[in-house]
Amino acid sequence: MIEIQHINKSFGDRQILFDINAKFEKGKVNLIIGQSGQGKSVLTKCIVGLHEPDSGSVIFDERNFTNMDRTERKDLRKEIGMLFQASALFDSMNVEQNVMFPMTMFGNQTKKEMLNRVNFCLERVNLEGKNDLLPAELSGGMKKRVAIARAIALNPRYLFCDEPNSGLDPQTSIVIDNLIREITYESNITTVVITHDMNSVIEIGDNIIFIHEGKKWWEGDRKSIITTENKEIIDFVYASEFMKEIKASMQNS
Repeated sequence: MIEIQHINKSFGDRQILFDINAKFEKGKVNLIIGQSGQGKSVLTKCIVGLHEPDSGSVIFDERNFTNMDRTERKDLRKEIGMLFQASALFDSMNVEQNVMFPMTMFGNQTKKEMLNRVNFCLERVNLEGKNDLLPAELSGGMKKRVAIARAIALNPRYLFCDEPNSGLDPQTSIVIDNLIREITYESNITTVVITHDMNSVIEIGDNIIFIHEGKKWWEGDRKSIITTENKEIIDFVYASEFMKEIKASMQNS
């Protein structure tokens, strides 16, 4: 579990985050949603240590990350897997080398052990035998799956996914959502996903926090987000005319 307590963050005289408290549960897909520019990415960067909060605490399973020194933080980061929005694969490395990269950086396994782990991770994301392909030879969905394989290479306790469905077609997005959910449940890890994708919210949102104007505006799950009367949530969920028609039909049925 990850717990954030009273997180505040400013850049210059502009405050971005206001006293945010939240818990991200182990073995669940925890979503951070909200419109662009509301503080989602800043909050996530505060959680993983890319930004220092002005005040407040970030606690990983009763370990206060905020108070750790550089060495302690480095050790904890070995337990964190990251899936970046643009996949962030190394163009000059093939699939196998990309997935193996965090193991060469932080692990102490033999080459054979690392290769076994690479093959396991690739098989888990349905890319068995694609070791020698370069990123330029992969589709968008395949790149995302390679990035997921790399993110889980070190058997993380915590997995962060930044807009995992960005740029993907609806069917491929469903594949990625299902994969994230399955890995979360199978490995009992704490998964945190930043997303704008309402399909993801409805399909995999075990726990959802909605950030609005830098504050935690609403919290619930994929069922309660459909029935909430919170105006800002309604405006976010039913932003398109199509979704507004769906809501109207639900209310009239």
